[in-house]
Amino acid sequence: MTNREKASRVISSDDVLDALANVQRRKLLVRLLDHNPQDDTPVVVADSEQDRDAMGRLVSMQHVHLPKLEEYGFIKWDQDTHEVRKGPNFEEIQPLLELLASHSDELPDDWL
Repeated sequence: MTNREKASRVISSDDVLDALANVQRRKLLVRLLDHNPQDDTPVVVADSEQDRDAMGRLVSMQHVHLPKLEEYGFIKWDQDTHEVRKGPNFEEIQPLLELLASHSDELPDDWL
């Protein structure tokens, strides 16, 4: 799917909820809320799980989560530089992310 096709894709409520259905995807998308594209600091998702799980998370991000978010157009992912930026459809999920972030104290502890 080309970038133009991603940008023109109609995003459904199911797409938004599917994107938010995994904690790794939620963490990344919430970090992108406050990320300034002019800042050259990469987006890093902190995690408190044990190091032995780090490889599993990395594989899962590269083979499942990043491709899914890119398919929806919520992110742009440069596989060569490993950089992630807001995608052409990020504004479609942004209001819900902002709502969740502003009410994080009312959500279950494991939402992020």
